[in-house]
Amino acid sequence: MQVINTGQGVGGILNGFKGLVENAEKITFVGTPGFCTPFAELIGFVVRDRQLAFIPNLDFEEARTISMTRHGMQLGDSTNAKADAVVLLGGLAMPKIGVKAEEAKELASRVLEGKENGKVIGVCFQSMFMQQKWEEVINFDYIMNADLDVKILEV
Repeated sequence: MQVINTGQGVGGILNGFKGLVENAEKITFVGTPGFCTPFAELIGFVVRDRQLAFIPNLDFEEARTISMTRHGMQLGDSTNAKADAVVLLGGLAMPKIGVKAEEAKELASRVLEGKENGKVIGVCFQSMFMQQKWEEVINFDYIMNADLDVKILEV
């Protein structure tokens, strides 16, 4: 693995992601409901002109659209999950979730079925994919890893 880009803050995440999916017309995010959903909506904002979908956990048949509404990015109706790029979100790799890397790899293949140049992208925080060794099982094209620095100030 080699670092191809760096950035800071939310802008670094959003701009970095937009560059990774430059040629994808449809992007499907896969993550845990609740925890990963807002990250898919946030990251999806910068590519809101594309077709976007979200698969909760690994339930291919439960894919929902992600679209811009007057209230922001939100999940919508059922949709076909097949896409040009699949984005696996790091919440899936958290040990308490119980998803195996092999299962996620199989789902990613299903999403990209028939796409010759389909991309598998991982987006995680605190090196979750590397900690759980998912990069040893899944043929990621890219992994975007961000670290969080939290400060709570009493004023």
